[in-house]
Amino acid sequence: QVQLVESGGGLVQAGGSLRLSCAASGSLFSISSLGWYRRPPGKQRELVASITSGESTTYADSVKGRFTISENNAKNMVYLQMNSLKPEDTAVYYCHALLRTTLSGYEFDYWGQGTQVTVSS
Repeated sequence: QVQLVESGGGLVQAGGSLRLSCAASGSLFSISSLGWYRRPPGKQRELVASITSGESTTYADSVKGRFTISENNAKNMVYLQMNSLKPEDTAVYYCHALLRTTLSGYEFDYWGQGTQVTVSS
């Protein structure tokens, strides 16, 4: 069993900063990538940022230069530092992991329950 637990969401004014954290626990045999997705109100879920086991990062164009993803492999944690927040960043943010739980198992996607980020204008 795998659990992803997010923390750090909240209400912030435009131009402010927040740092999201995600703790992964359980049968984490091999993690291929960790990342953050978000679902804005009335819209579909979209990729915000991801980081692979080789520390290659990907960012949505809308957050480049403002958000930074990082990880602590020893603690199985992934973080999203969000600066210069805009009202359009308002969304539920979900932690994501692509991983195997056993040596011979397949990779599966795992999701956290989400944390609300609201940016007021």
